[in-house]
Amino acid sequence: METKRYFLEIAYKGTNYHGWQIQNNAHTIQHELENALSILLDTPTGIIGSGRTDTGVHASQQFLHFDSKDDLDPLDFLKKLNGILPKDIAVYTIRRVKNDAHARFDAVWRSYVYRITLRKDPFEQESAWLLFKNPDIQKMNDAAQLLLSHEDFQCFSKVKTEVNTFICKINEAFWEQKGPQLLFHITANRFLRGMVRAIVGTLIAVGTDNISIDDFQQILESKDRSKAKAAAPAQGLYLCNIIYPEEIFI
Repeated sequence: METKRYFLEIAYKGTNYHGWQIQNNAHTIQHELENALSILLDTPTGIIGSGRTDTGVHASQQFLHFDSKDDLDPLDFLKKLNGILPKDIAVYTIRRVKNDAHARFDAVWRSYVYRITLRKDPFEQESAWLLFKNPDIQKMNDAAQLLLSHEDFQCFSKVKTEVNTFICKINEAFWEQKGPQLLFHITANRFLRGMVRAIVGTLIAVGTDNISIDDFQQILESKDRSKAKAAAPAQGLYLCNIIYPEEIFI
């Protein structure tokens, strides 16, 4: 019997997980989802995600694909799968896709948002970075615009990472303030390990006058992670939007 490929749209709070990818002796998002799908489908079921989030990082929108021999009823399937999954992982939609569709390789754009709170908030302890300084948003936005004219982001990549290229195309990067919250939005065709958190940490250094916008430009040109600033904490980072070509869906 021919298998059918499905895309699942999911969300998760990453606080209690060692990231997305399955690891030995570690609690991961991928493990929980594969376990739940295998129970529901009554057969070992592997998944491929659109990307790998690090330890403590969240996702308000993430996609994965899996294969099944069955025709799945969306409402019934989602209800049962949500019932098996832990409370900090949710599935929202399921869609049939072409059998060669790929959650990772077919993604055209990925977006992250980084959340900072400027006041102590008991409801944001695991969901945002508490920052006691009030940075200059205009300076940070001026520096962020420099990202759009660069493609090599080795300076913002974790040093020990196996990638063939550090080339990424960023088409959006900006800050906004909503009351006591600062939000950093960034969209690119791909991201390197630790890239967004390193960018945020370095932009905050610009906004608090620890480095200048010219310094930020030199960091970009250096291709040297040691020149950039410390990464922002994991709890403020969310994978939030992934764009696919419509033709992969059935």
